Amino acid sequence: MGGKTLTRADLAEAVVRNVGLPRNESQELVELVLSEISNCLADGEPVKLSSFGSFGIRQKGERVGRNPKTGEEVPITPRRVLIFRPSNIMKDRINGGQKGRRRAAE
Repeated sequence: MGGKTLTRADLAEAVVRNVGLPRNESQELVELVLSEISNCLADGEPVKLSSFGSFGIRQKGERVGRNPKTGEEVPITPRRVLIFRPSNIMKDRINGGQKGRRRAAE
């Protein structure tokens, strides 16, 4: 998996190449899309991107954790966490189109 990390600049460059928008407009478009996704999630709204997946927020309750160095119990406060569920199309694409195959652990 030693590939390069995809950045905002890479996304903007892909828009320039594939859509033909000027570079500054492509950067603005990428920022607008990411901002809209972030704002919706911050407001607790789920975000579904067809053929890609869905993002959502899950509420995690308070629980007791443990400091790995000392073994001391530490309370972990309730919080909201971001979750992502890939679509079946994305799962198939990642797995090279191997439809219907499951890992032995499942």
